[in-house]
Amino acid sequence: MPRKKKATKKVRVMYVRSSIGYSRRQKGTVRALGLKRLGDVVEHEDTPVIRGMLDKVGHLVQVEEIAA
Repeated sequence: MPRKKKATKKVRVMYVRSSIGYSRRQKGTVRALGLKRLGDVVEHEDTPVIRGMLDKVGHLVQVEEIAA
């Protein structure tokens, strides 16, 4: 039986604080989220992996949930 696809939630992430002075690992996490410059906005599916990344750099980004 084919699985039914659930409506996936999304999160909108905005880069609001510079990563200068923070660890290389946190800078890498910001880049892995697709953020390059302050003010950049990206949308991702709300998965546990993305949530973990957002928890690690929550002080540098602003997160908004979007109902898809």
